[in-house]
Amino acid sequence: MNAPLPFSPAPAAPRRARRLMVQGTGSDVGKSLLVAGLARAYARRGLVVQPFKAQNMSNNAAVAGEAEGGGSGEIGRAQALQARAAGVPRSVHQNPVLLKPDSDVDAQVVLRGRVLGRWPAAGYQQLKPRLLPAVLDSLERLSQQADLVLIEGAGCGAEAYLRPQDISNMGLAEAADLPVLLLGDESRGGVTAAAIGHHTLWSASERARVAGVLVNKFRGDPAVFAPAAAQIEAATGWPVRGLVRWFDGAARLPQEDSLALDAAARRRSGGGLVVAVLRTPRLANADDLDPLAAEPGVTLRWVQPGEPIPREAQVVVIAGSKSTRADLAFVHAQGWTHDLHAHVRHGGRVVGLCAGLQMLGRAVHDPEGLEGEPGSTPGLGLLDLETTITPAKRLLDVDTLDRASGERVRGYEMHMGRSVGPATARPWLRLDDGAGGERAEGAVSADGHVAGSYLHGLFAADGWRRHWLAALGVAGGVDYDARVEALLDAYAAQLETDLDLDTLLALAR
Repeated sequence: MNAPLPFSPAPAAPRRARRLMVQGTGSDVGKSLLVAGLARAYARRGLVVQPFKAQNMSNNAAVAGEAEGGGSGEIGRAQALQARAAGVPRSVHQNPVLLKPDSDVDAQVVLRGRVLGRWPAAGYQQLKPRLLPAVLDSLERLSQQADLVLIEGAGCGAEAYLRPQDISNMGLAEAADLPVLLLGDESRGGVTAAAIGHHTLWSASERARVAGVLVNKFRGDPAVFAPAAAQIEAATGWPVRGLVRWFDGAARLPQEDSLALDAAARRRSGGGLVVAVLRTPRLANADDLDPLAAEPGVTLRWVQPGEPIPREAQVVVIAGSKSTRADLAFVHAQGWTHDLHAHVRHGGRVVGLCAGLQMLGRAVHDPEGLEGEPGSTPGLGLLDLETTITPAKRLLDVDTLDRASGERVRGYEMHMGRSVGPATARPWLRLDDGAGGERAEGAVSADGHVAGSYLHGLFAADGWRRHWLAALGVAGGVDYDARVEALLDAYAAQLETDLDLDTLLALAR
């Protein structure tokens, strides 16, 4: 039980990078976005930057290379965005431990891109120290190939009850000898208390690692905050290194944290075409819907538990899920199954993405209990297919022509399970396989009103999204990739103004 986990150590090579860690006073204080912004800012200065987060808990993931044993693996969406900001390829070493919650008390553990197994919360605490060597090795690999590694902590940096097994905050900082910036969120208030509280809870050696405090999501006059900054410095000895102003574009970048997703679910966007999305408990890869939300001709509505599917919705989307059968049972319990059948009878459209595709079929089977108790759950019966959850996880980047639409599509597959049945003979996409043939992907109902695909990121392909919207009478016009790049550039430019980036770089070691 306590034996080291097998992993391939990095080849011996001199360390090249300086390293700097950002820990937070809590979850959703903006660590992920700040690291992305700093990565873009320093990359624009000509540095090779690598992002790193030892442990991430998220059901929003992206395909990445360099998985243990070869091939593709998966990392959290935040690290995928940070890699994009830095202009470097996605690598499993940027997020060596990914936790994908199956329920409130257990999660699938992914180590360097490969599924390690399913662990209850208490059992995972015992597992964590055994993960630390692989975490340190991944950090070392990135440090050998970059000028700067920006390291993001997880949640709150000073949770004393988690400290003995910590691999992502001060446990990592001490093991890897990292300087630390402490980030607080002024929009919530309490930054002074949070900073002084961290100083109180940390040991003398941990306090000595803190090179300063950053105040995030700041609104108002910096002069008004000056007494608070003086109090923090007097009580802790840590200088306040800067106030990062509120960035309006943050909400338009891909989100990962569940708190941010809940905030997004409360927002309504656009006009014209109403697209309703079912807010299931184990929703995964919700950023699949961001490109639709960005379209001025689309209103994206998140249907909350207890709410009926709105009658004015022309399209209902069932997105991905980490626990397909559990979320499917939730859809049935909410009465949404009846709403969906009525929606289709009245000419409405339904789209299923990944697990959503699986739910649209006649049944989902999990004979080995890979996502929970072994068994089967009746599907929504909107597509003539059935799905069996299997141990092998399919991880595949896709960038090719869809011959059905004539448009290029890109995205990724990330799923356990295989769907078979007559509906798959009517594929939604016919993907060029690069060898002169094509690969059928997804399924469509006989009347064409219900469609599903395993391809995450499908709506981010501008040409394909415009083609799909045009069939519904809506003119799509957003260049989504360009929008994300412009937002990252704008945030990096703001950080150049708000912070002394030369000083922060000098703090790295």
